[in-house]
Amino acid sequence: MVTSSSSPAVVVSGPAPVASPPVPDVAARPTRPNILLVMLDDLGWGELGSYGQQVIQTPVLDELAAQGVRFDQAYTTPTCAPTRCSLMTGRHIGHTRVRSNADAGRGLSPEDVTVAGILRQAGYTTGHIGKWGLGPEDGVNPSHPNSQGFDYFFGYLNQRHAHDYWPTYLWRNDMRVLYPENETANVTYSQDLFTQEALDFIERSKQDPFFLYLSYTTPHAPNEVPTDAPYSDRPWPQGERNHAAQITRTDAEIGRLLTRLTELGLADHTLVLVTSDNGPHAEGAHYAHVGSTLTHDPKFFDSNGPLRGIKRDLYEGGIRVPLIVRPPVSVRGYPAAAPGSVVRDPVAVWDFLPTFAEVAGAEVPPGLDGVSFAPALTGGRPGKREYLYWECREGRYGQAVRFGKWKAVRLRGGPIELYDLHRDPGERHNLAATHLAQVRRAEWLMAAAVA
Repeated sequence: MVTSSSSPAVVVSGPAPVASPPVPDVAARPTRPNILLVMLDDLGWGELGSYGQQVIQTPVLDELAAQGVRFDQAYTTPTCAPTRCSLMTGRHIGHTRVRSNADAGRGLSPEDVTVAGILRQAGYTTGHIGKWGLGPEDGVNPSHPNSQGFDYFFGYLNQRHAHDYWPTYLWRNDMRVLYPENETANVTYSQDLFTQEALDFIERSKQDPFFLYLSYTTPHAPNEVPTDAPYSDRPWPQGERNHAAQITRTDAEIGRLLTRLTELGLADHTLVLVTSDNGPHAEGAHYAHVGSTLTHDPKFFDSNGPLRGIKRDLYEGGIRVPLIVRPPVSVRGYPAAAPGSVVRDPVAVWDFLPTFAEVAGAEVPPGLDGVSFAPALTGGRPGKREYLYWECREGRYGQAVRFGKWKAVRLRGGPIELYDLHRDPGERHNLAATHLAQVRRAEWLMAAAVA
């Protein structure tokens, strides 16, 4: 079914909004917290003030870090689609169906157990708003969010479609919502729609525990935004003004969500997480199919901080991302960690599933690669693991594995490089020649991690 509108974002398809009942007293709320996960697209480790950014303004997320817990070594995969698959399934890239962006059209299968399915079975209302990026451009298919545990979906199904910030249509569940005004001009900005949809979902779902996965596409190329404020007067290239404005604008949109949680009395009962799907990009011009030639250079704002590499790299700059978490007042009966805490143990996007399941009191499925970091939300340490594994099938193909302080990288056809991340987080000094036992262990783990 298709619907259309003669004015920007007015007529949409799907069920009419239902009036929400009054908000109950805090004491009457269930002990299981709501979960709000916000994922940005290509936000670098060094692009938030709480991670050392000196120019781009991110006051909301900086305050969120001061209120909650900042993870210093949070990992994803080198590219978008594998990260989203790992998030959904709790498995690292060596065990997922989607191991590159080229696999995104295949997506998930009916037998996959997802974090949304687990939480819905546990009594949560589940919603996904924004970029899905897994499966075909089809309203009814096995990889559709509604087929993978989400009660409600609004956004982009296909990740290439998500490159268009001024779309002529988006999806609401299995139906298209048309924005014909965008056919001739940039009128309706998709990110603004996502924020409003998220606010509406929270309002509708405030009575029961909810899981909302909100996936903005900012600051991904093509670096487009309705206004480059508050950087309009800066003597920077236009692409850089836009890039900074995308981040600051999204920071403010997240602030609207946090304010609404407070207004509804939900702030102390909601686990809030903000992260990115991979490291910063150096892109723009090749997205000219949506009318943009604006480019961004990650060196301009020091987007990866002290880390080496960017998106599509297996070095830390490509896979280490910001992760800020504000726990609810109580996590499974324990007080939340002290405000402003920093967790320096490594965690990964495939840890979200077991973490959310533990927080919600749901059963964790067997055979996961992820381990829960819920203890870190109460001042403890994340669960122990033997290793973290990555691979990249785009750009410079290769594998990487981390075990303890050691990180090994092997690019296509080359030897294993070895780095001591405790002393050398920028991966400048290859120690492979003097630590042969660790090289052999890395080689064994790389082989064992792929199924």
